[in-house]
Amino acid sequence: MGRVSRLSLILILLSLWGCRHDRIGTDSGAAIAENASNAKALASPDAFQPTEVNRNPAPGPAPDGMVWIPGGEFSMGANDPPGMDDVGMKATLDARPIHRVFVDGFYMDRTDVTNAQFGRFVKATGYVTVAERTPRAEDFPGAPPENLVAGGVVFSPPGHPVPLNNHFQWWSYVRDANWRHPQGPKSSIRGKENYPVVQVAYEDAVAYAKWAGERLPTEAEWEFAARGGQAGKPFVWGDEFRPHGKWMANTHQGHFPDTDTGEDGFRGTSPVAHYPANPYGLYDMAGNVWQWTSDWYRPEYYRTLAANSEVARNPQGPEHPFDPAEPNEPKKVHRGGSFLCTDQYCSRYIIGTRGKGEVSTGTNHLGFRCVMTREQWQGAAHHSSKSNLVSDARRTEN
Repeated sequence: MGRVSRLSLILILLSLWGCRHDRIGTDSGAAIAENASNAKALASPDAFQPTEVNRNPAPGPAPDGMVWIPGGEFSMGANDPPGMDDVGMKATLDARPIHRVFVDGFYMDRTDVTNAQFGRFVKATGYVTVAERTPRAEDFPGAPPENLVAGGVVFSPPGHPVPLNNHFQWWSYVRDANWRHPQGPKSSIRGKENYPVVQVAYEDAVAYAKWAGERLPTEAEWEFAARGGQAGKPFVWGDEFRPHGKWMANTHQGHFPDTDTGEDGFRGTSPVAHYPANPYGLYDMAGNVWQWTSDWYRPEYYRTLAANSEVARNPQGPEHPFDPAEPNEPKKVHRGGSFLCTDQYCSRYIIGTRGKGEVSTGTNHLGFRCVMTREQWQGAAHHSSKSNLVSDARRTEN
């Protein structure tokens, strides 16, 4: 999926507020199901070794809304699907080579953080998200002062097909778009309390996690959890994209990006836990909304890890970010894909594939979930009122 930053749109697209841009579309690619149903042909099983699950027990009962992920040693990275490499932005190229990684056990949210949960955090702390703040001139050199207004990045489907060579054709910077109004001031989350919160920048997700006594997952933790103890599967649920014709995730159907037919039941985001969980009991680890991780993004990072013959233990990502496409924009890794993923442009519902996003940019297809380490669990033995609020919010959703 084409990634777009708040900085780029403030500098380029603010003059287009209120417009429905005539953008995006192509006849490239076969249907998702046709490509994905041949999953065994996409996989490179020889590159994967069995997952060795850590047998150390959980330190205690899982916090409300979380599940224990045992950790262990696994093969990390994307399948090597030659039939898919011509799709979109060559989704697996920065997710190779497959390499061995060990992660310690941790608790993880069963679902993405919801609007209800994030709302309770905001009510308790008075937190103001990045999208709700007026951009500062020093952060956006060259931007006209009249363009420096609070807002967020919104997917804006065109009314007709367009070439897929310029993602600015289907992304807009919308004044006053934020987590309460994901598509702009006329939109609302009323009645969508159990939908994933979106329009959250990286620092917003970190602030919530700290308040909850948790943190964001590393990229390695996220992938171990998503795989659910399975090795070499192309999807978090197994080998077939639609087993027995059943939709397993919220992705894009129809002609991207101008037409979403909603065959999976939704156009845009869906409620959390609507589709089946993976073997670890985690929902929406593919599709619906992208999820922030704590790792900086570098396309060659896996090659760096693989060059060391030893198993990488609890990798934290590269020390510094770098995206050759936008070298001046610091980016973190996104995982899981979203409701916009399709084999016509972005096939990152395939497990092991990687996304990326500039840290100050939230969008209407990007959310997050949290993890809690063994040490954090032990330190949370004496629950504060903050912890009780988090627990209450989770009970609302479970």
